Amino acid sequence: MKIFDLTNKVAIVTGANRGIGKEIAKGLASAGANIAIVDISIDDSTVKEFESLGVKCKGFEINLQHFEKYDNLIKDIIQDFGTIDILLNNAGVQKRHPCVEFPKKDWDFVMDINCDAVFFMCQKVGKVLIENGYGKIINIASLLSFQGGLTIPAYTASKSAVMGFTKSLSNEWAKLGVNINCIAPGYIDTEMNTAIKNDEVRNKQILDRIPASRWGTPDDLVGTAIFLASKASDYVNGYTIAVDGGWLGR
Repeated sequence: MKIFDLTNKVAIVTGANRGIGKEIAKGLASAGANIAIVDISIDDSTVKEFESLGVKCKGFEINLQHFEKYDNLIKDIIQDFGTIDILLNNAGVQKRHPCVEFPKKDWDFVMDINCDAVFFMCQKVGKVLIENGYGKIINIASLLSFQGGLTIPAYTASKSAVMGFTKSLSNEWAKLGVNINCIAPGYIDTEMNTAIKNDEVRNKQILDRIPASRWGTPDDLVGTAIFLASKASDYVNGYTIAVDGGWLGR
């Protein structure tokens, strides 16, 4: 179906070396997109895996807390790929402490990666997309964009902010040909959630709440990402799509 075709598009995916980011990037590559992996470290096997799908792939190592390096990062990507069509902000971190004990250094770390890095990557890439008159930005939000959670105030704040400023950006950029939306994953079976999944009591509480009666997998997010990265979503702006097995419907 041509409306979902990403052939020759160039997609930046942050945090694509593993987990959700890797699976989504692989999905975009399967739809034809060339992939620029942006991560704190790059595994050559990941690059080769994407290249085996018949697309170009290159890794760009950067600590996303180093905001001053973003301009050169974008220049390097354009130099290698010629342009940018899609940005998927996936990189994220988590720190857990009771709210009364939450240390500022952990608060700042979570906000730097989950909130500030997302906004400033949107800003830098957005300039390119606006100049081109067309582009797609997909931000990974969370169920915690809608709910409060326990012992994760920084994560909740960051993901709530992402959903909020995605709306703000769409209000300015929709008329300029740039679509910016969010995906809010539910409980996904990744390394970040290993401790919760291994807690028998908490795991049962979660499964009892999910209408689909299972944890999600990174692969469950791929179809939504391809939709938001393609022409199929040209009239979707500022929206957050929950991929949660029905959690928010309870």
